[in-house]
Amino acid sequence: MPARKLAKWKILLSEFDIVYITQKAIKGKALANHLTENPVDGDYEPVTTYFPNEEVLFVGEDIAESYTGCRMSFNGVANFKGFGIGAVLISQSGQHYPASAKIRFPCTNNMAEYDACILGIKMAVDMNIKERLVIGDSDLLIHQVQGEWSTKNVKILPYLHCVKELCKKFTKIVFKHVPRIQN
Repeated sequence: MPARKLAKWKILLSEFDIVYITQKAIKGKALANHLTENPVDGDYEPVTTYFPNEEVLFVGEDIAESYTGCRMSFNGVANFKGFGIGAVLISQSGQHYPASAKIRFPCTNNMAEYDACILGIKMAVDMNIKERLVIGDSDLLIHQVQGEWSTKNVKILPYLHCVKELCKKFTKIVFKHVPRIQN
């Protein structure tokens, strides 16, 4: 029934050149956009954020309790406004090291997710971190990197190989999927 109502509204509003676009993963999109618009210059420095509901907005609170080492969260966005990636490294002491970038070539959302993951892993390699928990909301990426799902898209294969090569530089790296609703 809701689909019929949406279709009816779409037909009625079509004469006004209004385009309805559904929102997907708004929390991850907001994080990636925030990191893209607020880059950190120079060496990695912790960012101070003032969120009114910080306990609600923090990524992976339940995962943090079970993993005491360094963590990394990543997200990539591909939509009609552009392409952006972001990653946040969280040290054992709780320091946050954000990184973000805008991608200047067209890509799919999965490619943006892989680029974000690669960005965060390269940061960890540069910081000489040997153990890492990687947290992301891309079910496809997490399962492909863990070898649970096969990769059929030839455009994704170079990204997957890059992540696997970077993983060899760690003594321990664990990938955890967090559903978008919890991201």
